Formats: sequence, structure tokens, C-alpha cells
Amino acid sequence: MLIRNKTKKEKGGEQYVHKGVIRLKRIVPFIILLFLLAGIVSGCQKELPKPETEPKIVSMDLSSYFHAEIVPVYNQNLKEIPSLFIQHEIKGNQVLVECIVNGVSFRESDHSKQKIGKMIVWVDGKKYSEVTSAAFIIKGLSPGGHKLKLEVVKLNNEPYGLTKEFIVNIPR
Repeated sequence: MLIRNKTKKEKGGEQYVHKGVIRLKRIVPFIILLFLLAGIVSGCQKELPKPETEPKIVSMDLSSYFHAEIVPVYNQNLKEIPSLFIQHEIKGNQVLVECIVNGVSFRESDHSKQKIGKMIVWVDGKKYSEVTSAAFIIKGLSPGGHKLKLEVVKLNNEPYGLTKEFIVNIPR
């Protein structure tokens, strides 16, 4: 079916256009958009290229490069060398202390190969208490600066040589 369509290009002139052509002009932008979306979706897949060659593990003989003797860093048969790490937090007039002590146990019932000991807490050069746990609270400190010293000792108070000193400032 043909319809009459007046255009601005032709002043006063008439042009005959088929209805299907008008519908096609409206649909074309949607078809183009559909093809673009299909191309984007199909291009965003997880297709990774395959490697051209397989990786190879090659062992190297380093004895020709190094002439030093190889010494093991850690031997499980030897007793662990004790070490001390301290973390503290101030809450009001209290100091919360957490300790990591490697190589020393605070449990007298521990019959493993570890050394057994306790910790002596010093506040401003005076003995405050003896502690047998890795986490404890130092209470009742007056406002101001205080020098704290934690010393890991054997049960008979013989030092292991593990001490940490730090200063805390208790707010007013």
C-alpha cells in the first residue's frame, strides 16, 4: 500500500512511500543496537590464550658457585632459643599486657622439652608482682609516666636473660 508523504525538501511536491519502508526506518536503530550489544557480550568471555610451551623446572647445582659450608638454620633436635615480644595497651589507670615468649612455658605442669619459668613485673624500679601467664593487667597506676620492666626468670628467680622495658603515660 502506498501513502502520500509530503516532504519539506519538495515544496508543494508529493512523494509516495510504502508503509514497510517507514517501519523499517524505525526498526533499524534497534537492530544496530542489538548487534552492538551481542558483540560486546560475546567479546567479554573468559577465554584465556593457551601457553605456547609448558613451563619446565630446571634444577641447578649451586655447589660450583658457592664454596661455603651449608649450615642448617633451624634444627628441631636443639632446644628453641627463648625470645620475648611484648604488646601493651593503656586503659584508664591500667595497662593491659600481652606477651609472646618462645621457648619458655609458664605452666609448672608442662613436662615438654620447653624451659619453665615466670615473669617478674617491675614498676618504676620496684617489684610489682610475679606473673605466670602470658596476658595480665597492671592496675592502680597513678597519672603520669611510669617505667615498666618485664623480666622472664626460672622458677628459682634465676634470669633467662629475657627483659623488656618500656614507658607508659597514664592520663590524668
